[in-house]
Amino acid sequence: MPSRLVSLLLLVFLVASFSAVSFAADTEAKPFAEKRVVLQISEDSVQRQTLVLNVANNLIRHYGPDKVDVEIVAFGPGLNMLIKGNPNDERINSMAEQSGVRFAACLNTFSNMTRTLGYEPELNANAVKVDAGVVRMIDLTEQGYVLIRP
Repeated sequence: MPSRLVSLLLLVFLVASFSAVSFAADTEAKPFAEKRVVLQISEDSVQRQTLVLNVANNLIRHYGPDKVDVEIVAFGPGLNMLIKGNPNDERINSMAEQSGVRFAACLNTFSNMTRTLGYEPELNANAVKVDAGVVRMIDLTEQGYVLIRP
């Protein structure tokens, strides 16, 4: 029995590590990007969420999808933007697939939301959980990203 537990723990660790590594590698997915931008969404307002997506779209149109690297970090009430079924779901999918915009979901907020709701809500398929949204933004700004809060 102990060897099964050790094997299970090792598997969980490897999956968690792989997820973190693959997301970290995504920050280098646009090696020719001249601009690197992180957009914050921390409000549960469809209008604010749409504004953040509009800003990302405007950056991509202005600089071109290969010349700008955009990540949107959602935390607090803004995490609702990345919950499956949000009015902007299709737009988020399109931006991720066509323009390479990344979407980070705060795990702290997600855990609190799960506890409050009594069940785990489903995230948009393009959302990647990060330990803490604010920490993610700090890390990105330390890598040269410009932080914008529309």
